[in-house]
Amino acid sequence: MKVKVIARNPDDYVRETKLDIQRVPRNYDPSLHPFEVSREYTRALNATKLERVFAKPFVASLDGHRDGVNCMAKHAKSLSTLLSGSCDGEVKVWNLSKHECVRTFQAHEGFVRGMVVRFCGTSFFTVGDDKTIKQWKMESPGYGEEEEPINTILGKTVYTGLDHHQNDPVFATCGQQVDIWDEQRSSPIRSFTWGVDSFSSVHFNPVETELLASCASDRSIVLYDMRESTPLKKVIMTMRSNTLSWNPMEAYYFTCANEDYNLYTYDMRYLAKPIMVHMDHVSAVLDVDYAPTGKEFVSASFDKTIRIFAKDGGHSREVYHTKRMQHVICIKWSADNKYILSGSDEMNIRLWKANAAEKLGVLAPREREAANYSQKLKEKFQHHPQIRRIARHRHLPKTIYHQTKELRIMKEARRRKERNVRKHSKPGSVPVVSEKEKHVVTVVK
Repeated sequence: MKVKVIARNPDDYVRETKLDIQRVPRNYDPSLHPFEVSREYTRALNATKLERVFAKPFVASLDGHRDGVNCMAKHAKSLSTLLSGSCDGEVKVWNLSKHECVRTFQAHEGFVRGMVVRFCGTSFFTVGDDKTIKQWKMESPGYGEEEEPINTILGKTVYTGLDHHQNDPVFATCGQQVDIWDEQRSSPIRSFTWGVDSFSSVHFNPVETELLASCASDRSIVLYDMRESTPLKKVIMTMRSNTLSWNPMEAYYFTCANEDYNLYTYDMRYLAKPIMVHMDHVSAVLDVDYAPTGKEFVSASFDKTIRIFAKDGGHSREVYHTKRMQHVICIKWSADNKYILSGSDEMNIRLWKANAAEKLGVLAPREREAANYSQKLKEKFQHHPQIRRIARHRHLPKTIYHQTKELRIMKEARRRKERNVRKHSKPGSVPVVSEKEKHVVTVVK
């Protein structure tokens, strides 16, 4: 004879302490929950609305410079250390966790054009309008000691950019030519020229460390290999690129910030056309920096805004602006992927959250679970019209809103004119040129 016994384990429904929440047994059989999707949709809608309510990206403002902030550098080893150089030749070292300046000194006469921290984090380099390259110690001088550089190199021309190799004592500068320097020598070990009168920036590839790229004044982006004696190849665009940033995770990709209000992501193996055109800015893009994950990048523009793009997204997912912030000259994404730092014309450095609605500080386990759940719901229902509309909407300053509208009208007019010309021409005489191909003039090898 079979005897059926109901067996219940008290551990499944008894609380451990009075402070715990009640345990509720749940049957996850979908046939018992016919309205699960509609309930989830409502939750996703509420989560999206709450995300917009809590989207407060601005964290802090670091003021103290007496002129516009022209360049910044992240510390290679310390998350809380930031270096900034201004247009009056002053360099400041900041403690980001305390929001205070820990060290100030006069590094150059005129602008500080570029700065970079050595890979070990013990020293950093600066270049300025006074034709010098200076190497400084990272720690402050002791009491009564003078603020003196470890090493000074006097060059023949003004240097406009600077970058350091990832793991060798080698750095690169650009000005009238691109020079490769050994830290122990006072003259460059190699110089690259390609019929260009000046370069605006130079950057080492963080993955393939022997490769570097520079933006030139003849609207070209030039690629180099340190092991070669001549440049590899260059792509000439319709307008000048101000700077570029390599993807830290995918060795072949880089994104350049252009004067024609767009950013272009290239694969260095196929420079004939960019793999993605990133539009949204309404003025020249001045700086760009990748997130350490390589999935997103942030751009700074002359139109007084900062935008965050996905590496394969044509339009920005986020735009940051304040009433006081003027033209944003330099931008950095922190190495922990949580913050963005922007330096602008009106002498301030601003600290922003990379994810505008993220809660800072320590999260309780239930809080973290709730956040992860709502994130998954938003991803599941992201294409529903109502949710998409709320998630995408951003309030823009009036000037930028009107400029965007005007640019859209101009673009549509050009497209309409092109369509009409094609309609009234001999078939095949007016070819269709894609948006990606429009901006590249030629590739020179």
